[in-house]
Parts: sequence; C-alpha cells; structure tokens
Amino acid sequence: MFGKLYSTLIFILFFCHEPSDAQRKKETLLSEKVTQMMDWTSKRSVIRMNGEKFRRFVKAPPRNYSVFIMFTALQPQRQCGVCKQADEEFHVLANSWHYSSAFTNRIFFASVDFDEGSDVFQMLNMNSAPTFLHFPPKGKPRQSDTYELQVRGFSADQLARWVADRTDVQIRVMRPPNYAGPLLLGFLLAVIGGLAYLRRNNLEFLFNKNVWAFSALCFALIMTSGQMWNHIRGPPYAHKNPNTGQVPRQQLLSLCLAAVSLLIGSSHWILTLRPSRAFGSYIHGSSQAQFVAETHIVLLFNGAVTAGIILLCEAATSDIDTGKRKIMCVAGMCLVMLCFSWLLSIFRAKYHGYPYSFLMG
Repeated sequence: MFGKLYSTLIFILFFCHEPSDAQRKKETLLSEKVTQMMDWTSKRSVIRMNGEKFRRFVKAPPRNYSVFIMFTALQPQRQCGVCKQADEEFHVLANSWHYSSAFTNRIFFASVDFDEGSDVFQMLNMNSAPTFLHFPPKGKPRQSDTYELQVRGFSADQLARWVADRTDVQIRVMRPPNYAGPLLLGFLLAVIGGLAYLRRNNLEFLFNKNVWAFSALCFALIMTSGQMWNHIRGPPYAHKNPNTGQVPRQQLLSLCLAAVSLLIGSSHWILTLRPSRAFGSYIHGSSQAQFVAETHIVLLFNGAVTAGIILLCEAATSDIDTGKRKIMCVAGMCLVMLCFSWLLSIFRAKYHGYPYSFLMG
C-alpha cells in the first residue's frame, strides 16, 4: 500500500514539476527576446532584420509584443524611389514613438531589405516593395495586418493611424524641423514687398480684376485637381514596374506627346488618345486612390477646358474682326470638347461601369 502511495506521489510531483520548468523556460526566453529587442531599439528606432533575426524574434514563439515591419529594397541597383520615400516616413513614425510617451515594449518597428533578407521575402511570398506588415503577439497576420499602401499612402500620419487600429498605441507624429518652407515664404514675401515698394507710386495692378481672376482660377484648379488629397495621404508619384522600379517608357512618351499636342494644337494622335489607356502608369485604377501625376494630368485638362471656355466667351463678346473671332471659337470648342472627353475617360476608368460617354471618352 505504501508502495502505491509512494508511486502516486512521485507521479504527481513529476507531472506538476514538468510544466513549471517549461513555463519558466518560456518566460526566460521571452524576457531575453524583449531585452534584446529593447537593446536594438535603444540604438536605432527601426531594427534592421535579416532572415535569422526574423525567424527568431518575429516568427518563433513565445512573443508578447507586436512587430511592424517594412519590407523594402533600398539598394541603388533596385532603383526603388518609392522605397526611399516610404523608408523616410517609416523612420519618422518610429522616431516619434521612440521619443514620446507612447514608447512601450508592446510594439517594435523593424525593416527587412530584399538584399539582406531575400529568404524572408520568399517565405512570405512577397514580390513587391515597399510593403508594411503587422505581426501580432499571437497567431499569424491576418488580411487586416497588411497595410493598404495604394489606398492610404505611406505618410507617417497614416501609418500611425494604422498602428493605432492594430494595437491601440497612439503615436503622435513629430517631424524634424524643416526651415525650407518658412525661408521660401519669407523670400516670396520679401520679393512681393520689394516690388510693391518699387512701384509704390503706381499700385493700379493691385486693382486689376484680371490679376485677381487669374489668381483665383489657379487656386481653384489646384484644389479641384486633388492636390490637398496628395498633401494629406502622401501617395506615390506614379505606378512603377516592380522589377525595374521605373515607369514604362511608352507611358512617359504618351505623357510627353499629350503635353506637346496641347501646346501645338489638335492632331490625329490627339483625336485617338484615351488617357485612361495611354497614361495607365499615371492614373490609378481605383476610385479610392490616386497618383500625384494623376492630379497634374487632371489639372492640365481642367485648365485646358477653362481656357477653351474663356476663348468662347471672348469670341462672343470681343470687338475684334470676324476672322479672329472664328479662330478663337474653333480653338475654344476643340479644347472644351477634347479635354472634357479625356476627363470623362479618366472618370470612367476609375469608376468602372459608368455608362455614359462624350466623344471618344
């Protein structure tokens, strides 16, 4: 009887002691990983990882912290201009977290460059950069843990909102001081003040309605083309080939031909142009996003339509001879019809299924 009781006690002690050791080892390993991550973070806000570091500190358990990783290709031979811009914004976000009250060991920021961790890219089946992923403390990343770069842009403010959505850690973005803007504004004001002083005896130009009308028109065109959206979202300038990092040459040629054709007048190429096809790398295919180059194209077309309307109004109201009025009328009609058709073509390309068209839009 005592033998059975002794065996039972040994069995209980053995199985009660075993989980305790496993738990202790797990906690020790976790503490070492957090300590190492904090040590790296104290030196650089964004931890540079290779395949070995990624597998040990991100993929392998245990882990009680989130890791936000930017997968990029920063080497010059990769020619990824967007990667450099995204890397700058990612560092702004990480530095804002590191040097603020939001700093915590619950989250970390890291980067994996393709040339230093190509095995990580293969492991995750990724073939484009930059890409932002969130690795939660437990489980695998979900679809919502992949940052929607094409929709939200890569500005530090948008990334901070994404981090807050995934972890509830609120990061206030703090950018390093940039004196270029204030200096440029001061120089502009100095130039305007100097011109006003030189012409202090003749300030009639300030009361010229054409000057104010032109200024108001430029401001309206800039705002309606989407420049404010670009300022808020920080989208890429254009779509680039993921393999070469460059805009396809035929797209660049089409853009140059469009600009030249608008300057020299109508041609056969103008009449057959569809911007949604010719400028595919400059016009985003979704209504939820846009490229910076897209706003420039829309600004150009809006300005051409406005110029055409002004020519039509001048042709109807001016006192010049009939021949010149006819030329102004024809030029105005061509600008309005062609450029409005192109604007509608862009609209249809972004809002798929729109049934209406104008000319060849």
